[in-house]
Amino acid sequence: MTKKSIQTIKMGLMAISLFALVACSSTSDTEEGAMGEEGSSGSGSSTASSARTNAGSTSGQLTQEEIRAENALRQTVFYFDFDIAEFKPADRETLTFHARHLAANSGERIRLEGHADERGTREYNLALGERRANSILNYLIVNGASRSQIEVVSYGEEQPAQAGQSDNAYSRNRRVEVVAR
Repeated sequence: MTKKSIQTIKMGLMAISLFALVACSSTSDTEEGAMGEEGSSGSGSSTASSARTNAGSTSGQLTQEEIRAENALRQTVFYFDFDIAEFKPADRETLTFHARHLAANSGERIRLEGHADERGTREYNLALGERRANSILNYLIVNGASRSQIEVVSYGEEQPAQAGQSDNAYSRNRRVEVVAR
């Protein structure tokens, strides 16, 4: 590639990035005010289509809160530290979006699947996987989800996400997966 074509590519990427930034930041005050009221009451939907309907938006653009909610709902795997059943503090916001989504959509059901790495006995790992799933269950319920929407199951060490006995494999196997049912 020539120097000129590299510069052209760089300029094109900058233009696309700038366009995306401008497009994301051009929401109206009415949308933001309506979403702010919904978010504080805890009764607003986390999905973009129902949030736009609830807010009365006809512009077809997502608010920053809707974008954050959509991104949070895409995260369905939560990782745990060794021999710990409490989820990481960094996952609180994401789990809050999951709870709000369930609260706003009473017909939705999920299954929390708890997992552990292969260290420890089979029985211990089954119990640890269940404690991990229950820690997320309790957080979801406290933040608005209904217990009847959530099933908890533990697979212990039986369904590893990654085979092997490295620290990386162990850390990927210590998890809870949120599965729609």
